[in-house]
Amino acid sequence: MRIVFMGTPVFAVPSLEALLKSDEEVVGIVTQPDRPKGRGRMLTASPVKGVAERERIPVIQPAKMKDPEFLAALTLWKPDLIVVAAFGRILPPAVLTLPPKGCINVHGSLLPKYRGAGPIQWAIINGETETGITTIMMDEGMDTGPMLLQDKLTIAADDTAATLSSRMAELGGRLLVETLAQLKAGTLVPRTQDHTQATMAPLLKKEDGVIDWAKPAPVIANRIRGLTPWPGAYTFLGMERWTILKVSSTPESGSGIPGRIAAVTSQAIHVETGEGLLAIMEIQPANSRRMTVAQYLAGHALQSGLKMGEQAIA
Repeated sequence: MRIVFMGTPVFAVPSLEALLKSDEEVVGIVTQPDRPKGRGRMLTASPVKGVAERERIPVIQPAKMKDPEFLAALTLWKPDLIVVAAFGRILPPAVLTLPPKGCINVHGSLLPKYRGAGPIQWAIINGETETGITTIMMDEGMDTGPMLLQDKLTIAADDTAATLSSRMAELGGRLLVETLAQLKAGTLVPRTQDHTQATMAPLLKKEDGVIDWAKPAPVIANRIRGLTPWPGAYTFLGMERWTILKVSSTPESGSGIPGRIAAVTSQAIHVETGEGLLAIMEIQPANSRRMTVAQYLAGHALQSGLKMGEQAIA
């Protein structure tokens, strides 16, 4: 089959690599425009574009999906099928109806749960112990199309969005190849989703990272894991903003004032929450590097009784 691949971040790369190793012909790649990145705000290509350039595959980076020039170029590729993995844009009807065999999406959840842009993050935030990949035939809705194949994956107690995403991306590549094999063999049986069981996983924003210490310790721990590495879970100690990168996966018993530091040991900062204590293991203070609590304490004095939370007013 002549396939056009649409994807942007690291999550999409294993699916593209799996396609390139298969018997299919990737005739073109569509990815988002280069974006400013880092302190220097240098224009940076997406990971998917990096693969396209390495493999010398034609690439298009449309600013708008309805741009007539983009649609004309896409038509010239004459795709039999479009494969989408974490592209980051809604496909208009003109794209969805272009390939004779339709558009297949590699989605990072066990649909109909967690439709939307942040399925991996929200699965962790909500304390799920299992997730997976679903391949679907795309329609005009948000991840509402008929399901093709699914495969499950266990969420470990210490998984972050980064570690889980890496494993799920590899699973997505394998499931995509199996989906295409069954498509060609005529053995795929699309299944309509139970829309009454759908849950949403909206795109996360920076402000979603603020830690509410009044929540129970397990809830806070899950949120920190789900927000790592982006947008990052953060709190303030006085005027200093801390991004919390790692906490103990086993909250401790105890009670007190939410946000107050109950104890400081050589390896952890134990913070009171709405229910239980949470042990902070790794942090990144503003304008500093990632470090363990032990590394931070080597250069900073920190006492129990101090309170984390809203930024103090100077």
